[in-house]
Amino acid sequence: MKMANEPIPVIRRNRPGTKAKDWCNWEDESFEEMDSTLAVQQFIQQAIRKDFTNVEEILNPPDGQDEGVWKYEHLRQFCMELNGLAVKLQVECNPETCTQMTATEQWIFLCAAHKTPKECPAIDYTRHTLDGAACLLNSNKYFPSRVSIKDSSVAKLGSVCRRVYRIFSHAYFHHRTLFDQYENETYLCRRFTQFVTKYNLMSKDNLIVPIMEDQQTLEGESEA
Repeated sequence: MKMANEPIPVIRRNRPGTKAKDWCNWEDESFEEMDSTLAVQQFIQQAIRKDFTNVEEILNPPDGQDEGVWKYEHLRQFCMELNGLAVKLQVECNPETCTQMTATEQWIFLCAAHKTPKECPAIDYTRHTLDGAACLLNSNKYFPSRVSIKDSSVAKLGSVCRRVYRIFSHAYFHHRTLFDQYENETYLCRRFTQFVTKYNLMSKDNLIVPIMEDQQTLEGESEA
């Protein structure tokens, strides 16, 4: 039996038939209350749903959070969201028009999904890269736990970041309208750029999408 004043538990699950307006429409939960091995993922996704434009808050870890797990879970989330950009790119990024994975005329990227890295059409490179990232991040060999990760496994995250970033750069320089639409809906490239900069996962010379410069310009204009 339930006591009359006993609070009704919040069920954080989307049931079959849930309407779009009610999707994930439940109260926020503090990190301390998240009693699950997927708590870090849950915490990150909750922050994104709350305000995807608040990049600083999304990247701010809870007190005492293991840094390796924090970086790993964010990279998993980035790859999941990048699949949405990949779907949009299929509308106009096809093997006939984008025969290579390029970003401007200066950068041509080789696909590492083959025995010997070679050129791929951009959309194939995108699929191969996301598939490869998913295989690594879900590997029981390198990432058997979601609460503790070996330093040797954390060291592999930088190479994943470099490869998936090329999807942003190709979209920005060759499919700018699609890039801008998705970025306005997610702030994904902005968040990713700030993430790899914060944790020194990529060289700044490789961050060729000028999205942080755009942000600084806007901030400067707002202060003027």
